[in-house]
Amino acid sequence: MLLRTIVGATLALAGSGAAFAQAQGTTDFTVGDIRVEGLQRISEGTVYNYLPVNIGDRLDQRRLQEALRAVFATGFFRDVEMRREGNTLIVAVLERPSIESFELKGNKDIKTEDLQKSLRNVGLSAGKTFDQSTLDEVKQYLTDQYFSRGKYAVRIDAKVEEVPGNKVKVTIDIKEGKRAKIRKINVVGNTVFSDEDLLEEFKLKEPNWLSFYRQDDRYARESLSGDLETLRSYYMDRGYANFQIDSTQVTISPEKDDMFVTVSITEGEVFQVSEVKLAGNLVVPEEELKRFVVIKAGDTYSRKLITATTEFIVQRLGVDGYAFAKVDPVPQIDPVTHKISLTLLVDPGNRVYVRRINFTGATSVNDDVFRREMRQLEGSYLSNAAVDRSKERIQRLPYVEKVEPETKPVAGSTDLVDVEMQIKEGLPGQFSAGVGYSESYSFMLNGSFVHSNFMGTGNRVAAEVNAGKYQKVYSFAHTDPYTTVDGVARTISLSYRKSSQPTSATSEIDTKTLGAGLNYGYPIAELQIVNFGLALQRAELLTSFGSSAPETLDWVRRNGNPYIEYFYGGTPPQAFEIFGTRFDTLVASAGWSYDSRNRALFADRG
Repeated sequence: MLLRTIVGATLALAGSGAAFAQAQGTTDFTVGDIRVEGLQRISEGTVYNYLPVNIGDRLDQRRLQEALRAVFATGFFRDVEMRREGNTLIVAVLERPSIESFELKGNKDIKTEDLQKSLRNVGLSAGKTFDQSTLDEVKQYLTDQYFSRGKYAVRIDAKVEEVPGNKVKVTIDIKEGKRAKIRKINVVGNTVFSDEDLLEEFKLKEPNWLSFYRQDDRYARESLSGDLETLRSYYMDRGYANFQIDSTQVTISPEKDDMFVTVSITEGEVFQVSEVKLAGNLVVPEEELKRFVVIKAGDTYSRKLITATTEFIVQRLGVDGYAFAKVDPVPQIDPVTHKISLTLLVDPGNRVYVRRINFTGATSVNDDVFRREMRQLEGSYLSNAAVDRSKERIQRLPYVEKVEPETKPVAGSTDLVDVEMQIKEGLPGQFSAGVGYSESYSFMLNGSFVHSNFMGTGNRVAAEVNAGKYQKVYSFAHTDPYTTVDGVARTISLSYRKSSQPTSATSEIDTKTLGAGLNYGYPIAELQIVNFGLALQRAELLTSFGSSAPETLDWVRRNGNPYIEYFYGGTPPQAFEIFGTRFDTLVASAGWSYDSRNRALFADRG
């Protein structure tokens, strides 16, 4: 907005400023030479580039005026004078000063970076040519911006300081002031609904005890526009098809800190829908489209229901590749009977096909990891439902935070698009490590590693290590979510656990466990998976005479595959009998899962 406004003003100035240029002592002649005088920073080549006169040209009054305007329109010069010396055309110029430095002060509501970017685009930055008219337009633009934010007491001062070398220092000092507060909102013309009911729908409020927190009593032009549209919808969703907002008056106190809003309306009458018809190019059977019409004959007129109906029909057409379909509601109002005949005009447009699918934003994930989640395919017609489903599937990956699909028309084609999936990556895993010490267990080390996108493959790898003098735990698991192209997932897991305190009275049974597992997940529907798995585990239980109860020893001797080992220790050294037994276990598992979430974490749908 700032760029367009100021550029327009600059061009307007250039057009009018040519009148200030002068042509002295010239008559029709053939240009034998051209000389430029008065240049300081601008090169002669720049002037020659813009000057529409060359050596050997015949120069008359009309062409002279064109040349004057062309040179002045560059914006580099405050004045341009052309005169003749013999057959030589003299172009005398007075350069505009350049900006040595540019500074903004006092702005809080508008970020300095945003302002500086806009101002650089229009030439208000260090090193650029200074133009007072551009500065004036910037001041007016800033004033309008603060007015739209409700800061009517804003003061914008611009200081231009001349420095040697035909340069200036420009400083814009902004005193924003306080945002004006709404003291009163009046709705005039309402008889069916009370002021309280209508104002309850507004985001802008009169001062209340929560205003200090919600800041809903601070006036802003955009907020008022939104509230007026809410007011219109409130009536039109309740049958008032000919509701009108006649006028909106906003007055401000002399101190420019209090606002008074008055909205004048004409409520009109309640209308009923007499019939709903479908017309246009019905590429989908009419009976099927009627299923998506949520407003029926006999219903009270509702703009919200009409909007929902058009959106549902557009979505249905999008499933069949009509991605740019339009549905225009055409109401025929009978003011006498208060009936509305509604025609839904369907324009499916061209059926659109997908040329290419691209993935952007994800640098650590292989392209095929995302491509296998796509339900929209290259070469097939564009289906909004398939694109949305593809978005959800990619967004449910644990290493993806957000996905935004975008369709881009292919240049030179009316029925081809490229689909770009803009992906924001999330954290793919976690790592932790620790060291501990205690008198009972001595030194202990622990660490864990989980990565859901190992080496960009989309495979999940998890490992855990806990190692101490008496306890050791090691585990590893690997999951390939696409062992086959059909999406069959496979998980392989290994684990080892050992707890060894044969002479400690704190443990009656010491254990050693070794396990391995294999699990497959078979997709049986888009949202459903059946899991089958086998896990083999060998467990050893160890006891001793010194620390185990007789009942425990007796149970170990009678179960599993008993055996005896000897442990040497103590002072003086002696042998301890350790009774143990082994158990081999094979566990089969099965499960079913249904997942309709729209993302892996913090899902808001499904």
